[in-house]
Amino acid sequence: MGKRDEWIAKYADDLTNKCGMTPDMDLLTKVTIGCGPSIYNADAQTVAGSQESELELVKNNFLMKKLGMADGPELMEAIHKVIEVYGKSERNKYRAVVYYMLTKHFGKEAVYG
Repeated sequence: MGKRDEWIAKYADDLTNKCGMTPDMDLLTKVTIGCGPSIYNADAQTVAGSQESELELVKNNFLMKKLGMADGPELMEAIHKVIEVYGKSERNKYRAVVYYMLTKHFGKEAVYG
């Protein structure tokens, strides 16, 4: 099992045990690949859920650029909801897991088709 597969297994575990959802492994793999080398960087692989600037980056770089969504209050609402589901007290909120949940939330799986 390669490093990426180990991370995907970790993300699947977080989705199952911390977020209470059964992950679509095919989509999770594609979202993880879409994160690129950031999954191997300790700082870049997580989302600081309490930092507004970090959440703005998720909105601008992922929701608007990657998923092609128009800016609006519902984007930040969805990000806050995902952070809530993951658990505000959860120290490591993995970027791939947050992106996966946002992709599912907005029904944008086709972007990874």
